[in-house]
Amino acid sequence: MNILRVRCRNLEEFEEHYQLDMPTGGVFCPTTTELQPGTAVVVEMACDGLPNKVLIRGTVTAWRPALPRMRVRAGATVAFEADESAKRDFVIETLRGERPATLTRRRKHTRIPIGIPCKVRIATGLDLMEAVLREISVSGGLLMGPIQPPIGTDVVLEIAPPGSEAPFDLSGRVVYHAGENQTGVRFIYREGGGSRRLRELVRRFKTL
Repeated sequence: MNILRVRCRNLEEFEEHYQLDMPTGGVFCPTTTELQPGTAVVVEMACDGLPNKVLIRGTVTAWRPALPRMRVRAGATVAFEADESAKRDFVIETLRGERPATLTRRRKHTRIPIGIPCKVRIATGLDLMEAVLREISVSGGLLMGPIQPPIGTDVVLEIAPPGSEAPFDLSGRVVYHAGENQTGVRFIYREGGGSRRLRELVRRFKTL
């Protein structure tokens, strides 16, 4: 996973990185690693004023080398994915003061964007529903699917990480809804090794 980091101390620095001319939004990411156009990346936005780091998926559109005499930094221009608009708007509105950061709970663990198919069922039922696990951390995840279980519902996620021979079950509880098709889940460890297995799973996704 190619993670490009953008650090901003204030709104002015953010606007220096932000690409207004891109329809879905985008940023310039300082990096000395040459990346080809079309490369899928994750941009980690760490800005003063944001309650958490925000990871946004995107695609490299251009890369430039450094020009020291002209004080030009090496870096890649990244266009955000269209379905990451909620994160893009959150960053922009929060830094501009249009959305109070104090109303957003600070996360202990940063969510990793992944986007892998999974199956979900209500813990007390047997019917499986197709969904996509969009984000994961050792404490929770974000599901995208046509059905949103009610808040407070216990669910079981069945996922098959790349390279795994068998599906991996994760127990969780629905804690919020975002829009019409996104569901936030807090993971629940029902046995002693659950936390260790989940940390290994998250570590594996970080290295993909």
